Amino acid sequence: MLPRRAALAALLPVPAVAQPAPMVDLLLVLAMDASGSIDPDEFRLQREGLAESVTHPAVVAAIVSKPRGAIAVAMVEWGSPGGAATAVDWMAVRDAASAGALAEAIRAAPRSRQSYNAIGDAIVHAAALIAAAPFRAEEKVIDVAGDGPDMRSFTPAIEARDAAVALGIVVNGLAIEVSPVTRFGEPLRVHYEREVIGGPGAFVMVAETRQDFARAMRAKLIREIAGVMHGTG
Repeated sequence: MLPRRAALAALLPVPAVAQPAPMVDLLLVLAMDASGSIDPDEFRLQREGLAESVTHPAVVAAIVSKPRGAIAVAMVEWGSPGGAATAVDWMAVRDAASAGALAEAIRAAPRSRQSYNAIGDAIVHAAALIAAAPFRAEEKVIDVAGDGPDMRSFTPAIEARDAAVALGIVVNGLAIEVSPVTRFGEPLRVHYEREVIGGPGAFVMVAETRQDFARAMRAKLIREIAGVMHGTG
């Protein structure tokens, strides 16, 4: 007969051995502007443009051409100081079907409640999301898309950007330049170049209209996924 302690131990469930997080080629956070400057029609254009971009054949081809043939993507909405929210949690994309599933999740996610215009806090939220991701990757990118400058962050964009870069994260920007200049008297792309982007090969892509968003986002994704992250911005 087994000793009582051994008998009790035999009845206890065997603890599961933690499995290492699966490797992918890229962890990508799409940080999308949902602030008060984005009206419902513009928001719909932005969501549809993003969904169209992640399913575009050229984007899928870029994914499958990578060594592991997979990336992981999450979508964050930002605007309010300290209020950035994860709208779509991490999803693996490795083929047209999984890209389609991501696109549907992007379309279906409810719009978060945001005011304006805290880019720095969005970067802080996205960096924390990368740190807690259920996937691992050597390449990590935060994609900040918006139509205005950082104005109300608890953590200014420059500081948040520098902290993310110190963690090995590249921060890129997509400037939606619906106005010729920002309230600071400069094109939005200049503000993004100075205060938002950072890391090896970081760059700003420009959409000059809301309707141009899908094209710019598609080009940006291809450049990021294909690994052209060490050229000029």
